[in-house]
Amino acid sequence: MTRTVPLIELEGVAKDYPGPPTVRALRDAQMTVGKGEYVSIVGRSGSGKSTLLNVVGLLDRPTCGRYSFAGVDTGSLSERRRTALRARAIGFVFQGFHLMPHRTVVENVGMGLIYQGASWRQRRRIAEEKLEAVGLGSRSTALPTMLSGGEMQRVAIARALACSPSLLLCDEPTGNLDSQTADGILQIVDDLVEAQLTVLMITHDPQVAARAHRSVVVRDGRLIHDQGRG
Repeated sequence: MTRTVPLIELEGVAKDYPGPPTVRALRDAQMTVGKGEYVSIVGRSGSGKSTLLNVVGLLDRPTCGRYSFAGVDTGSLSERRRTALRARAIGFVFQGFHLMPHRTVVENVGMGLIYQGASWRQRRRIAEEKLEAVGLGSRSTALPTMLSGGEMQRVAIARALACSPSLLLCDEPTGNLDSQTADGILQIVDDLVEAQLTVLMITHDPQVAARAHRSVVVRDGRLIHDQGRG
């Protein structure tokens, strides 16, 4: 029987930030996430949720421990190879949309493909496909300043999907949205999970967390609880 390699494996991972005094923001983190799994990360502000996301997203190196992504020991990678892996395999969606206000929607979505050497024609084609997928195909030539908050978050999701990532990391993506608009964004995430995209969702909202397959609670830098749905 062939063993399926998890997408994410954390083994004894810790992350320190220099002081004085030194702050250990993540402590002995153990976590395994399979391909196509939807995991919510919950906890109070300052608990270590964002540190966990930064480590998983290859934005920060752990101080100690082992982090494997799709079977690759990321600790052995040079900074250049880590950056390349992050660019092609991990998409990010944040509470703030981080769109370039003077670039059109389609230009914003295709921006990350520049680093893969894609031509403008290729970037435009892929960006338009992703915008159609999030229901914004008709807004491709608009500027972000012409969009509602929900529309801007849809653009941000399309941008995150442009490189066809294996993992989508979401940090409070509905925090600035009203409940009806937020539900539309979360339905997009549900559909992506249904299509077997792996999603980690940081949230303070229990109702948002409940949509995931399971939740991991972070408290004082420790992953203290991991509970499946139902």
